[in-house]
Amino acid sequence: MINVAAIRMQQFGVQFYQASLTASDIDKLVRFEVLSYGETPQGGVRGSRGGSVSKVNWDLLERRIASSEKAYQRHIIRKKIEELVQYYEQCRQARDLPSIPGAVIISCDEKLSFQAVDGDGRLGVLKVPEREGVLRAIDGQHRLLALHADIERLGGEDFSVPAIIFDRLPDDHIVQMFVTINAKHTRLNASHLVSLSGRQLYRDEQLALAHDVVRALNDREDSPLHGEIKLLGVGHGRVPQAPLAQELKRLFGEGPFGGGREAAALREDARKFFVNYFKQIALVFGAAWNGRKYSVKSSTALRAFIRVAPDVVRRLDQEHADRADFRAIGRVIAPWGRRIGDLRFETDGAWKHGGTTVESLARELRLALQYPEGAAV
Repeated sequence: MINVAAIRMQQFGVQFYQASLTASDIDKLVRFEVLSYGETPQGGVRGSRGGSVSKVNWDLLERRIASSEKAYQRHIIRKKIEELVQYYEQCRQARDLPSIPGAVIISCDEKLSFQAVDGDGRLGVLKVPEREGVLRAIDGQHRLLALHADIERLGGEDFSVPAIIFDRLPDDHIVQMFVTINAKHTRLNASHLVSLSGRQLYRDEQLALAHDVVRALNDREDSPLHGEIKLLGVGHGRVPQAPLAQELKRLFGEGPFGGGREAAALREDARKFFVNYFKQIALVFGAAWNGRKYSVKSSTALRAFIRVAPDVVRRLDQEHADRADFRAIGRVIAPWGRRIGDLRFETDGAWKHGGTTVESLARELRLALQYPEGAAV
């Protein structure tokens, strides 16, 4: 156990501690992690290293940052760490300002014990398990990582970090606190919120499934949208994850994707269906899909395609075809090539002049399915 000076506090029945941790305590006890799915390049760090000489040993620091789908923190911003380390250096040289004057917020994975030293039981010694990574940062991860990167320069300096420490706070409470702190004043990305709400915060099964479909569309190499979606608010993709996930969530609550045994089976196979569905869309609108001056892969168009997916499924059911069958999907949506065509998605043409919206495009797609040979409406 590590003994730290602390104040025991309570708010609405919740007990926590305001404590003083040393730089070495932080370095040993706190684990750093970011939310990610699959392999995470650069150890969960965003931004290039640039050409200038850095005060940060990024090879060592990146190895310290873990990533998993059970985490909740955003990717580390390289520029922010560089700026904090530079600020710490200025504070150390000028000796007129503290570098971390505000408390970081931390949760402990194991039980804490508190030994009071005053009459009313508020002041005392907090005993923290001496295990590497026992503490997780809820707020202040960048500040603590910068301290970790700069710790060798502290030498024998007496350095304390104010911290608010929670004792075994439930995971959903941790995520809710993280979102509350960061959603507004630090502009927490909408796609990051979708990931958290789907998997951790509310455990919304429909949103979780929607997120799984979006990930399949972006991650699978055979998907025509491979690498095109900006997952977790980062990456090279141009289409944000959040609007697609919300569109899919609505889909999984009604129609052929809604209740019932068949719908449950379809939800199980949703990733396969949507990958094959968009593969056929990419073939039907081949020139637009592979061209540069088209909006067929815009958020608006992709949402419209998702919105008419139930109509496609109903037509597959009428043909007694497997709902995820690649060729059957192609037969059903083939009228789109004849009735709508690539020029409909030309950005400076019909797309812009027609004032295209999700609903207007979805209406056109439905009519083409309903009247495949172009019968008068």
